[in-house]
Amino acid sequence: MKHNWDEHYALGEMPWDTGEPAPELVELFEDGRLPTGRALDIGCGTGASVRYLAGQGYDAVGVDVSPLAIERAAAAAEPLGGAIDFRRLDFLVDEPPAGPFDLVFDRGCFHVFDDPGDQARFAERVAGCLASEGLWVSLLGSTEGHPRTEGPPRRSARDIVAAVEPALEIVQLRGIELDTAQPNAVSGWVLMARRRLLPAQPSTV
Repeated sequence: MKHNWDEHYALGEMPWDTGEPAPELVELFEDGRLPTGRALDIGCGTGASVRYLAGQGYDAVGVDVSPLAIERAAAAAEPLGGAIDFRRLDFLVDEPPAGPFDLVFDRGCFHVFDDPGDQARFAERVAGCLASEGLWVSLLGSTEGHPRTEGPPRRSARDIVAAVEPALEIVQLRGIELDTAQPNAVSGWVLMARRRLLPAQPSTV
């Protein structure tokens, strides 16, 4: 049975949606590490990060599976005068927005998929959206840190590489503390990947 993300927004139960752009995304932009141009935010929620990107001059698109999230994101972006294209879609199933995109971003969307096949499909679809010099930035929960029963899904480096490496070249996978402004920061990853120029080669024996 599919998860009902709309229910979270209706009940106000969306700890991942802080109302602020992802600090890791802001840091990468301010450090000059992100390509400029067109940007796609997958699982944009109420749109804080995609609004930030639009404010930095990106031609921005935000997508989410929750109609209620998209409705709220579009309302919050009204002062920008329609500068962001918001769409309700299931990234694994529906036709993604027409690329190419110079930047694809997701804050905790890739990591919600438990099935390795779904994880690999997500990476493949990202690869299909990226420009030749484009970059995917994903924020994920990790298997590091203390035991916990709440918070983002945990994904190991092995999980991520297995899903991503066939479709994309991993530029960086680095451990971070997610949501450090919150009282219960948890261990996570910043994944950065780009389109492959060459297929991944077999591991040597």
